[in-house]
Amino acid sequence: EVQLVESGGGLVQAGGSLRLSCAASGFSFDDYVIGWVRQAPGKEREGVSCGSLGDRSTYYADSVKGRFTISSDNAKNTVYLQMNSLKPEDTAVYYCAAGPSWVIGMVMCENPAAIMEYWGKGTLVTVSS
Repeated sequence: EVQLVESGGGLVQAGGSLRLSCAASGFSFDDYVIGWVRQAPGKEREGVSCGSLGDRSTYYADSVKGRFTISSDNAKNTVYLQMNSLKPEDTAVYYCAAGPSWVIGMVMCENPAAIMEYWGKGTLVTVSS
């Protein structure tokens, strides 16, 4: 059974930092890559960061580029999202999701609802001004 479990969300002041974690199980990292997707109230899901297995590149949405960093600990089957210089507009539920490894990160992040096959339940990040 595939499981993705996020943790690390919470309330933080603007300018602060948070690190989200996604514990993954039930699939091979050769077959799927994990990305981070967020959904703000009243908005569609937005791909934040997605990796590409083939060329080992990482895609970041323009809105988070330079502030967010995705990383992984394969020994722990865990993917992280380090979020720095947080802004109120980063307030959202953050999901980790798994998509086929043959899809490049940019395509996956631009179409998360259509391409991601497995989703966690999400963790809420609230950034106060």
